[in-house]
Amino acid sequence: MTWERLRSLVNRDAGELWPPQPAGAGCCTVCRGAARPGYARCYQCGAHLDGAPGMLADAVVPISYAVKGEGHAARLRLYKTDAPGAAAAGAALQALMLVFLHDHAPCIWRTAAMPPPTRLAVVPSGQGRPGAPPLLGLLLPSLALRPVRLAVRPDQHPGRELNPRRFRAESLIAGASILLVDDTWVSGASAQSAAVALRAAGAGHVAVVVLGRHIDPGDPHSKRLCSAFRATSYDPAACAVHTDAPPSPSPPPRSQPTRWPAIAEAGHRGNRSQ
Repeated sequence: MTWERLRSLVNRDAGELWPPQPAGAGCCTVCRGAARPGYARCYQCGAHLDGAPGMLADAVVPISYAVKGEGHAARLRLYKTDAPGAAAAGAALQALMLVFLHDHAPCIWRTAAMPPPTRLAVVPSGQGRPGAPPLLGLLLPSLALRPVRLAVRPDQHPGRELNPRRFRAESLIAGASILLVDDTWVSGASAQSAAVALRAAGAGHVAVVVLGRHIDPGDPHSKRLCSAFRATSYDPAACAVHTDAPPSPSPPPRSQPTRWPAIAEAGHRGNRSQ
């Protein structure tokens, strides 16, 4: 599939995507969810920091809000099922992630203060679904990164709180820089528990990129945030962790295979988000 086609899929769905808001003034500096007045982090991200200091992801970068009951949230549920439309939902999410990484990789590595990653990990299903995570199958063929498999420990149970023992990495990854991807961030417990498992296996850096930061518009704490992002439109040229839109990169020639080597381009150093 060409970059033109991938971009057309993202542009087609842009009306159902919502841009993450700048950190501060009621927006969590970590996950871009709703934070209570006077607090830099939401309750969950503050609890994660207390529960696993020094072991969390270097940066968390949501691509879009996933509003409960709306199209993007529906695709994030549908793509990993056998229901009609699942393949189309997966193709749309694959395009969104690949185009975002192609355009904003330097922003991510700069924010995480890390070199470009060499390894890819996906947060395992919280429901204990057997086999490789569906998101890994969508991304691995197109990214020039070696996978790091994460497994759910059989004696652990899913929950909405950070659990440092919930996952284990199936190989040692001493000093590696890891791109950790997840489809949906609700409390962030799964993604940060996975980051802790990667750190425990030796990872030097972990950056989390999330397809959808879940927002429940019925939650009173989210009303102000909802009003803010609904007043704006999703712009593929912008991301949650840069203030000035970078120049639009030139797409690879049509003859270039879809497998994406751009993820290994030089990164930048900068301040961590945590």
